[in-house]
Amino acid sequence: MGGAAVWLIWPVWLGSVHAMAPSRQRIPEGPAPDPAVQKLRIRYAKRGRLRFSSSRDFQRALERALRRADVPMAFSGGFHPHPKISYANAAATGTASEAEYVEISVTQRVDPASVRVALDEALPEGIDIVEVVEAGPAALADRLEASVWLLEFDGLDRHLLGEAVDALLACEVAEVTRMTKSGARTFDVRAAIVAATVFAPDEYPGDEARHGDQHAPAPLEPAARPGPDCAILRMVVRHTTPAVRPGDILTALREIADLLPPRSPLVTRLAQGPLDTATARVADPLAADKKVNDM
Repeated sequence: MGGAAVWLIWPVWLGSVHAMAPSRQRIPEGPAPDPAVQKLRIRYAKRGRLRFSSSRDFQRALERALRRADVPMAFSGGFHPHPKISYANAAATGTASEAEYVEISVTQRVDPASVRVALDEALPEGIDIVEVVEAGPAALADRLEASVWLLEFDGLDRHLLGEAVDALLACEVAEVTRMTKSGARTFDVRAAIVAATVFAPDEYPGDEARHGDQHAPAPLEPAARPGPDCAILRMVVRHTTPAVRPGDILTALREIADLLPPRSPLVTRLAQGPLDTATARVADPLAADKKVNDM
């Protein structure tokens, strides 16, 4: 009986002693990191073979390029400091893009134009820095409401693609299932499609992204113009959770209209930013920052 009593009281006594013992919290050695004094927003493009680089590949390349360009990066504190870099809504591996965004924080004020030149020279060809601006007060992620996608189907008849897209747009709901990290998820892709238009190569008005202007289309460069046996699909897709990708829309076209392209299309994100639902236009997400910089 006495032994049992001791056994019941012992954990309480041990807990009391543990609570009375002074806590030992490890503190990183050395001075605290320099504070960030400026935030920069960077628009970059993934072109050519570099469209096959993963998000992790780009992150490593960017960190190396920032060191080579002598950008005075701000670092986090703690035992494992890392550069203060924020990535926003990166395109999937294998997808080309003219409108990817990343934010960095620096410990000294710098000229954004000079950073653009130095960083572009330090990165491999195919990852190109389009512009760098000083960040304004609003969050960049909140401005990325929709994307403009261009899908070029080599060897596919324009009318066949047009009929499949019309069938998809006529649906009130078009659900697809995709495997995610948390398992299979079924979601509606039709609700995310704001606009979709099919062109033959000679009908397409221009590829505005290749000329750095999201609003003024310019003719396709001869080297970039697809062959005559090609269909072009331009879509404006709202950003949702989970994100509706071009591959999800291709799945819906296959399930609804039996569309089976002879080969995978070349997919390019032309733009992403604030969405004007009335005109189905995607605006420049850095426009507000540029206004603040010009004041």
